[in-house]
Amino acid sequence: MYVAPSLLSANFLKLEEDVKAVCEAGADLLHIDVMDGHFVPNLTFGPCVIKNIQKISNTPLDVHLMVQNVSSFVDMFLPLKPKFISFHIEAENHPIRLCEHIKKQGVNAGIVLNPHTPISMMKHLIDYVDLVLLMSVNPGFGGQEFLPLVYEKISELRELIDKKNAKVFIEVDGGVNGLNASNLEEAGADILVAGSYIFSSKDYKTAISSLKLEF
Repeated sequence: MYVAPSLLSANFLKLEEDVKAVCEAGADLLHIDVMDGHFVPNLTFGPCVIKNIQKISNTPLDVHLMVQNVSSFVDMFLPLKPKFISFHIEAENHPIRLCEHIKKQGVNAGIVLNPHTPISMMKHLIDYVDLVLLMSVNPGFGGQEFLPLVYEKISELRELIDKKNAKVFIEVDGGVNGLNASNLEEAGADILVAGSYIFSSKDYKTAISSLKLEF
């Protein structure tokens, strides 16, 4: 299991300190929630913040775009060469074309599904992506409770990936903690995004280890 701490829950007044701490504690990725105040009612990180994060950490970046005008935001973040750029299927009319554009720049392309969006939306897209991010809360704010309906979606997506023999990561974001990590792994998840669970803990290493199921 890979773990991607969500910097949305970090202390923005001590962002450098928190980034270094979770990286030292075993983070595999740093999850960056980019919000535009339109697709979701919140504003967060821009490219200049991420560029400065890259100066203090070599941990790969996982950029999650919660935005309208998706292609414009993709081009804004592509020069930073993150590990992943993921965008919401609900916000993009031409997902295949955009995935191909992202991958041509040497970045892995991901598609995000909101809790109400069915896995059937990925049937003809799975061959074009490197990652599918399943939201297990309604996007826009940290600290929400996990929606159990996502377990079935993970299993359904895993079945689709295996059937297509595709090399695609399943990532889950929202309400992830040490209590549901093993169930998420059993359902078929590969990457767990956790914000408040990690950053509200007194020991980042213990929190991250519990998500990796290292006992």
